[in-house]
Amino acid sequence: MDTHQKQVELISNQIRHHYERGEKFRISHGSTNSTRPSTTKRRGNLVHIEHLSNVLNVDKATKTIVVEPNVPMDRLVEATLKHGLIPPVVMEFPGITVGGGYAGTAGESSSFKHGYFDQTINWVEMVLATGETVRCSKSERPDLFHGAAGAVGSLGVTTLVEIQLIDAKKYVEATYHPVSSVAEAVRSCELHTADTTLDYIDGILFSESQGAIITGRMTDSPTAGLNIQTFSNANDPWYFLHVRDRILNTTGPVSEVIPLAEYCFRYDRGGFWVGASAFDYFPFPFNDFTRWWLDDFVHTRMLYSSLDASGQSKTYVVQDLALPYQNAEQFIHYTAETFKIWPLWLCPLKQTSLPTIHPHHDERQADGTLKPMLNIGLWGPGPKDHDAFVALNRDLERKLRELGGMKWLYAHTYYSEEEFWDVYPREWYDELREKYNAKTLPTVYEKVKIDLDVEKEEAQTWVSTVTSTWPVGGFWAIKKAIDSGSYLQARASSWRTRK
Repeated sequence: MDTHQKQVELISNQIRHHYERGEKFRISHGSTNSTRPSTTKRRGNLVHIEHLSNVLNVDKATKTIVVEPNVPMDRLVEATLKHGLIPPVVMEFPGITVGGGYAGTAGESSSFKHGYFDQTINWVEMVLATGETVRCSKSERPDLFHGAAGAVGSLGVTTLVEIQLIDAKKYVEATYHPVSSVAEAVRSCELHTADTTLDYIDGILFSESQGAIITGRMTDSPTAGLNIQTFSNANDPWYFLHVRDRILNTTGPVSEVIPLAEYCFRYDRGGFWVGASAFDYFPFPFNDFTRWWLDDFVHTRMLYSSLDASGQSKTYVVQDLALPYQNAEQFIHYTAETFKIWPLWLCPLKQTSLPTIHPHHDERQADGTLKPMLNIGLWGPGPKDHDAFVALNRDLERKLRELGGMKWLYAHTYYSEEEFWDVYPREWYDELREKYNAKTLPTVYEKVKIDLDVEKEEAQTWVSTVTSTWPVGGFWAIKKAIDSGSYLQARASSWRTRK
């Protein structure tokens, strides 16, 4: 803690300097799972917090862990499993950080039960834009604690976090429930959320007529006779392909046993199914052998770095949307017709209290609590023509607003400022900005909007020309990912080397 406090003091002094000079600044975390295109004109003054990446304490008695914000999910799980504990919500990619989970919108298959990742946090240490270091929680600066969740670092700089933990079990007994229509998939998700014995629920739609809703229970004593399946070894199947194979030629549920850490990061190999696009790009045959041979390059740390470095993120649709259940079917049929992207990911979400930057709607159940929502993951190639790509994303934003949905802000956002604040609670947010003197930090809108003028300028640079040229762009992206350390991080990922 002494080392941590000295580092935070240095960060605080740097931020105070910017505040006194009236200079806006941004935070450099060293890594990101955002797919928003970065632009040189938006970088400005940087405050570096990459070094805040340590696990400081695990307390078995209180079932808590204290970590710095750049601790990734795989190290978080590794540190807690040693004590027979696990965070209630673990994001599915091992490189997603604790700070990113708090500042962004982060949910997973346990979020129907526990809510967004930030709802499992007890308190946060934060450096305000004035340089003052404060602690916030449900009882201490509760408005800042709640408001900074999902506000993408626009209210302060997170420097320390205490996370709740729950008892871990050795396995997850996963059951795949086949569905044969979009309506059945949406209804099945909603019905399963009422089952209090479940720990996990998500779903994969392979088409409008084929999918699986996946339920899971943690257990130390799985049902006798079930196979144990892993997904981290190079010769293991990619998870989404495995699920598709398990539901073929069956009309009833099928079950298997997955070790807990394997379940947490089951989508890492292939980045759900985004990694399959790399085989189209080069192109390589997409089969068991090539997936084994190229395994080191198809984990999410490498995939995200390569997607950004190659410029492919500028034409790749990576969007997470949340909608009321009653409108989810209509929205999925819209994406099927307009984007023609399959598979889709389904994930039930327990809402957080309002107001919030997180996706939300204000419909309530009979007991007065907010109705849950359904997260739909839409990830796949879009039009190569930039103007057509922008138009398609703009249409998505229009349709989402029409159906009462909202989007995660890690991805392409093209709203005008007026449109954006028609969706998000501006008055509440501006009051928080004013109260905590956050004027030297960019606003949420400033951080997430896509600057089309800058994109067009950068498209004319030699780097853009190189990265858009096949196959040079692909090899350039691999080199950049290796240089950034993503390759070594992926190989050394603790959940993959746990044996």
